[in-house]
Amino acid sequence: MNRIAFLFAAFILVLAGPAAAQSDLATKEYQERVMGDPDAPVTILEYSSLTCGHCANFHADVLPEVKAKYIETGKAKLVFRDFPLDPLAAAAALVARCVPEQNYFPFLETLFAGQENWARAQDPLKAIQGYARLAGLSAEGLSACLNNEGLFNTIQQVKQQGQQEYGISGTPTLIVDGEVLPAYTALPDALAEAVE
Repeated sequence: MNRIAFLFAAFILVLAGPAAAQSDLATKEYQERVMGDPDAPVTILEYSSLTCGHCANFHADVLPEVKAKYIETGKAKLVFRDFPLDPLAAAAALVARCVPEQNYFPFLETLFAGQENWARAQDPLKAIQGYARLAGLSAEGLSACLNNEGLFNTIQQVKQQGQQEYGISGTPTLIVDGEVLPAYTALPDALAEAVE
C-alpha cells in the first residue's frame, strides 16, 4: 500500500469537509472485531479487503449460512482482519474501525453489499462518508479517523502479520483453527468438520 496515495486520499476528504476536530477518533486504537461469542470453540479468521469483489461475494453467498448455523449458535466465532488491497480499501477499513463498535459488522455488511456503488463512484470517499454518518460517525469524526496515522499503521501491521504467518497474498483468505482454506467456498465443510 502506497502511504502517499493514502495520505492524498485522506487530504482530499479533509478538504471536502470541516477540519478534523480534536477527538478520541484521532487516537483510536485498533481492536480485534469478533462476530459471535468470543469464547466459541472454533475460530474463523477472515482476512479481507473492502474493495474485493470475491470478499463481497463471500459476505453475500456464504457468510449468512455460516452465521446462522455456526456463529449464532455459539459453535464458532469470526474474527475480521483488515487486508486492504488498495488505498480506497485502506480508507474504508479506517472508517469501519471508527464507527461505533456495535455498528462495525453492520457497516461492513453495508459496504460489501453496496460495493459496486461506493467503490466505483465518482467520489468514493464521499459515498463512504454517507454510509459512515448512517452508522453514527460525524464528518468531524470521519476526518479525525482518516488522519489517524497510528490506526493506519496498525492496519498495515495486521496485513503484514497475515502475510508472514499464513502466506496471505489475496482476499478473502479464511483460516479455521489455524488451517488456511483453499477457497472461501470451503468454509461450510471446514466448519462441519471442526465442530464434530
